[in-house]
Amino acid sequence: MCHVIVTCRSMLWTLLSIVVAFAELIAFMSADWLIGKAKPSSSEDVDNRTGGSQEPYHPTLGIYGRCTRISHMQLSRRDTLCGPYAENFNEIASGFWQATAIFLAVGIMILCAVAFVSVFTMCVQSIMKKSIFNVCGLLQGIAG
Repeated sequence: MCHVIVTCRSMLWTLLSIVVAFAELIAFMSADWLIGKAKPSSSEDVDNRTGGSQEPYHPTLGIYGRCTRISHMQLSRRDTLCGPYAENFNEIASGFWQATAIFLAVGIMILCAVAFVSVFTMCVQSIMKKSIFNVCGLLQGIAG
């Protein structure tokens, strides 16, 4: 019975470790860190199919990505373009955002390594008399 509980806990921990690593990666890639005020609709922004105006546009900025409105595609449903604005590290918005990018990248690498190692903890639970769970938990705390 005890072995089943330990196995279920390690499987749950492994699954959550993988989910958190992917969530951090998605947050890093997101362009929704800063969301600007809604831009007022102009007479050109009227939707010809419904006769009403389209929903207001909110410019967004992420660590290295942004979403901007494409002015020549007003009649299209997809009139925003999202992608990187920084070609290299020095083009990231500010020094604070560069530091954020470094810390998040290191944290994501640690979380991905822990998620990878956590798969093996179902077979091996200690190395050199050290619990893998304790070491990985410490690494997850550092990455957080």
